Amino acid sequence: MVTKKTMPSTPSVQLDNLPGHLMRRMHQISVGIFMSEMESLGLTPIQFAALQATKLQPGIDQKTLAKMIALDTSTTGGVIDRLETRGLMERHAAELDRRVRLLYLTRAGETTLADVIPRMLKVQSKILSPLSPAEQKTFMTLLNQLVNENNEFSRAPSQPTP
Repeated sequence: MVTKKTMPSTPSVQLDNLPGHLMRRMHQISVGIFMSEMESLGLTPIQFAALQATKLQPGIDQKTLAKMIALDTSTTGGVIDRLETRGLMERHAAELDRRVRLLYLTRAGETTLADVIPRMLKVQSKILSPLSPAEQKTFMTLLNQLVNENNEFSRAPSQPTP
């Protein structure tokens, strides 16, 4: 005679009570807002980060850029390839080690970034607009705390440059 084994009862979990689920949803929303604002420029959030980091540190090497924007080096290479193809960024071999590629914005990259910054600020405001100014400040403080204190668990932990 075959008897049915009773399966242990699994607890019911509401997705809206899971911070990971909500963060993934918020990421989708923030990318959606970004893409709608940047549609005419055809720029992704990661491409923006690469341009902005390179603007802040002209001559940054690809490996350091990857750490700064929390990407793995192969993904960063693809991002730079696309920006270079569009004429927004260029690579130059380092004088001391020809294998190291140093990154610079082109004139077109500088112009694009200048066009992007006001739109980027608008995107950030739109993302935070449901919160009051005090809530926005608290949210950003807590979000930075979560990111900084959990950085080691990232597949590509960021390493801010000095």
